[in-house]
Amino acid sequence: MPTSNDDEFLTIKQVAELLKVTERTIYRLAAAKQIPAFKVGGTWRFSRAEIKQWIQRQQEGGKADKT
Repeated sequence: MPTSNDDEFLTIKQVAELLKVTERTIYRLAAAKQIPAFKVGGTWRFSRAEIKQWIQRQQEGGKADKT
């Protein structure tokens, strides 16, 4: 059965590539609970849908700060 990309879970490496930052940056954000993430067997995982929502909130927050 096909699934939507929004149902997908991403690794630290995939999120880092998506956001064009280092894996270390994503690890720090996840550990500090500044980005939506959870651990599976000691490994961080990220919901693609939640990351997209988080990006949107970051963009909206940035616009408010500039005015």
